[in-house]
Amino acid sequence: MISHGSATARAALASTHGRIAAGVPRWAVWAAYAATLTVLPSCVWRIAAIPFHGPLLERTTTLARHHGPVLFTGAWYAVALSLVSETLAYLTVGLVSEWGETVPRWIPGLGGRRVPVRAAVIPAAFGATALTLIFPYTLVMVSLGRMVDGTRGIGLVVHGWQAVAFAIAYAPLAAWGPLLGIVTVSYYRRRRRAPRPDDATLTARPAADS
Repeated sequence: MISHGSATARAALASTHGRIAAGVPRWAVWAAYAATLTVLPSCVWRIAAIPFHGPLLERTTTLARHHGPVLFTGAWYAVALSLVSETLAYLTVGLVSEWGETVPRWIPGLGGRRVPVRAAVIPAAFGATALTLIFPYTLVMVSLGRMVDGTRGIGLVVHGWQAVAFAIAYAPLAAWGPLLGIVTVSYYRRRRRAPRPDDATLTARPAADS
């Protein structure tokens, strides 16, 4: 029964994220999945609080006037930001999946081609560095009631249990950058160790000629 459940779970993950690439450590797979989950709580909080007007924050008309309706007040902004954030987090799974090494065949013009190592590693490394620096700093500024530039007022006010819910939803974002970073290092090391198709062909030729 347990074996069947594990097989079902693996099949579900494969259908959602694609097959895991050869040689990927188990810890890297779980780190990649965890990176996608770090964004989910804040997305749920944002959509529940803004488009659905959940009692998760207290809006202040003064801040809304000063900072405009887009910041924490536009429903379309909350949904779009959540979708973009989760999509970017989902790309971490590509660093442990086959589609992160070979372009899926359904993509016109590029399908079936190998993904250059630098094309994946450079954006991922830059993103990991930026996320690692930005989110902890932002969370500290928010906890102090300030905006990122240090000025007072953040467009939302939370009290009591609201502050607890806000912290629970947004604290996992601090782990997004480090998780992406370690998965990126694993991807780079694995791809650099893997033989290139041309190298494999050259190695096979002498045996065939002999």
